Amino acid sequence: MAAPRSESWLKVTERGLYCEPGDFYVDPVRPVDRAVITHGHADHARPGHARVLATPETLAIMTARYGEEAGKQPLRYGETVAIGDASVRLAPAGHVLGSAQAVLEHRGSRIVVSGDYKRRTDPTCAAFEPVPCDVFITEATFGLPVFRHPPDAHEIGRLLASMQHFPERTHLVGAYALGKAQRMIALLRQAGVDGPLFLHGALEKLCQLYRDHGVELGELRPAAGLSKAELAGQIVLAPPSALNDRWSRRMAEPVTAMASGWMRVRARARQRGAELPLVISDHADWDALTRTLDDVVAPEVWVTHGREEALVHYATTHGRRARALALVGREEEAE
Repeated sequence: MAAPRSESWLKVTERGLYCEPGDFYVDPVRPVDRAVITHGHADHARPGHARVLATPETLAIMTARYGEEAGKQPLRYGETVAIGDASVRLAPAGHVLGSAQAVLEHRGSRIVVSGDYKRRTDPTCAAFEPVPCDVFITEATFGLPVFRHPPDAHEIGRLLASMQHFPERTHLVGAYALGKAQRMIALLRQAGVDGPLFLHGALEKLCQLYRDHGVELGELRPAAGLSKAELAGQIVLAPPSALNDRWSRRMAEPVTAMASGWMRVRARARQRGAELPLVISDHADWDALTRTLDDVVAPEVWVTHGREEALVHYATTHGRRARALALVGREEEAE
């Protein structure tokens, strides 16, 4: 018997991707009875679902953020579970702690929903694993050839050079609370920074969660209550929203940095008020996106969000069927 056509059993709905033979959604944007969640960022992991299947790390992140305990079904990387007439396996996505690709199978047809992913080495999460499939469903946040991220070590080197140039100033680094903050800490440790790093209170809970799951971050201290003199010459990590608010005034002539793939775009850096834009991303850049299409050898590609048109064009000109899904509810700013 021939395998069923992919669009006959995985469908795009107003709630998100719906697997009909398993009666579940992948990363739904509204509360549903059963959800498979690829990772803990709020545009993929929303509260209110009756039942949630995800990696243990993602479930812990959701509990920390939403306080929900009921209906959680942990699935470790490589394990397979049958749901109705479909099966689900989770493979590492390399995006943040616990991030996964949802490998869906039904009667000989395999679809991989990548969620968000990157191909760079990251000591804070499991590395992306290409999974051969019939349909690969990919993001395209940085799906234009202009987006080619520099080496992470180069950007960390720029931050450390600035610290040497301005030893009397606080370096205030904007980094999102889940994933980017912990990765920045790990990159600084790899670069030889072994002294204390200081945290805005909004980053403390998730940094502790990473530590609880075996990710070593070194000495971290709260920035709250410290004087300008105590923070002079130090690195303070904070959510982007804190870079230009009253909280930042306690810093000693801060050099404001922002870690994001969007910092390649000068207008975005100016919008953030970033004196030191650092192009460090937790998403695949153009070269990583196109390499991944080759690695998974899927004859068909669906693009969920981002710069869909360029990646669809690339896929079709390289012999693949491709289409843009334009899924709603995916945030690109929280990168």
